[in-house]
Amino acid sequence: MVNNDILRRLRYTFDFSDSAMIDIFQAAEHEVTREQVSDWLKKEDDTAFKKCSDTELAIFLNGLINIKRGKKEGPQPEPEQRLTNNMIFMKLRIALNLKAEDVLDIMESVNFGMSKHELSAFFRKPENKHYRECKDQILRNFLLGVQQQHRPDAQESVE
Repeated sequence: MVNNDILRRLRYTFDFSDSAMIDIFQAAEHEVTREQVSDWLKKEDDTAFKKCSDTELAIFLNGLINIKRGKKEGPQPEPEQRLTNNMIFMKLRIALNLKAEDVLDIMESVNFGMSKHELSAFFRKPENKHYRECKDQILRNFLLGVQQQHRPDAQESVE
């Protein structure tokens, strides 16, 4: 999935204002401007659109974890230079404090059933023989399920 799309979906799902988005980056000890956030949230065909890098999305997700779960003592983790869907899925699961059953319920709510074993394969280390790559469709369905959970009145998903 495109990082900007994930950022837009999370903003919509949790109804974050521009200043809330800036606060989330700040929670991961990273300064961003309102203009940067605005440019990341624009559609790809807008001339002011700026691509959100893996590192910037990692910082945002780390900040979301800090806001939702509380900041850990000591230095902040270094943001990843390269993000995979598996890492994004894991960070969102941590930020939202979801257990495997919660994730399975969210997936079921969007008619995307999977077993606990299939789910756990996404959260393993890549070198593990049971590791499975999280495809865009799975992450998209998870984000849609989270959106339905947090904004049940919303009719359309953010594209």
